[in-house]
Amino acid sequence: MNAPESRIQPATTAALKFAGKRLREGALVAFPTETVYGLGGDATNGQAIARIFAIKSRPSFNPLIVHLYDLAAAEKVAGFDDRARALARRFWPGPLTFVLKRRADTKVSELASAGLDTVAVRAPANDVARTLLKAAGRPIAAPSANRSGHVSPTAAEHVAASLGTAVDLILDGGTCTIGIESTVLDLSGERAVLLRPGAVTAEMLNREIGAIDLADASDEKRPRSPGMMDRHYAPSIPVRLDATAVEPGDALLSFGAHAIAGFAAERNLSEKGDLTEAAANLYRYLRELDWSGFRTIAVMPIPEEGLGLAINDRLRRAAAVTEGAAAIRPKPKRRRRKQEAKTG
Repeated sequence: MNAPESRIQPATTAALKFAGKRLREGALVAFPTETVYGLGGDATNGQAIARIFAIKSRPSFNPLIVHLYDLAAAEKVAGFDDRARALARRFWPGPLTFVLKRRADTKVSELASAGLDTVAVRAPANDVARTLLKAAGRPIAAPSANRSGHVSPTAAEHVAASLGTAVDLILDGGTCTIGIESTVLDLSGERAVLLRPGAVTAEMLNREIGAIDLADASDEKRPRSPGMMDRHYAPSIPVRLDATAVEPGDALLSFGAHAIAGFAAERNLSEKGDLTEAAANLYRYLRELDWSGFRTIAVMPIPEEGLGLAINDRLRRAAAVTEGAAAIRPKPKRRRRKQEAKTG
């Protein structure tokens, strides 16, 4: 069997053309987006979608995001209303996913929607991803290219380390610029519901369409989008949140200037306290601190504003209590509340 690294190919014009052909043939191709690397398969091919679930060990009730080149392509898959069109024109291509009603005539496999009457769609901004979508000529279903529930990949080598030779081809397009998954907004009903925070923030959405709701805990029982499972984005060792001190054997994931001492190792998400930089570094630093020789990863507080909401969402899921894990802070109950539009 070939070494995992042999599946990594630079995202050249020739490699992208070949990858598009392989996707049409039912192969799985990992590729970069501006958020994280995705494990892509032809969204109209049920066998390819089934293989994605198998390779990731992903629950079949957890839907996938379908990636499309633009709004025109997305409207062949999902039913867009005025809200969705306005937001797509404002934020696409970019890190915003819509959950919308499936079109009755769409060719996208029902398995990609986990049997729901909705489908998650987005148009990525990354040039490699967009060129691949054109080369494939098909919608591409693409969850993060890692084992289900583990830390998402932001570089090609992360994909190889997680999935090895299970994936047919890994396109190396460099490090992802945003570094956390897309915002997911459910517009399948009368009320807009933010299912997953991301780089397109609640405040940005407010300004475009007014008040939105935030998902509550019941949405995690049968997810309407990826990234809503209680335990997700998790290292192999426990994660402790809101740390203001460390204990012997702790690794520290810090943010901004601080006076904490005594850690076994440290990675600072952003020494200058920049949330955009912190988001881009999050998964890479979690991977670097994920070593069995450390007792736990202690995480300093991150501001609950802007991109900080998305960073804290991922960290709370990474810190979710699992069987046999050391005691760590449980994720607080999530309540649906109205996010009022802001002026100015």
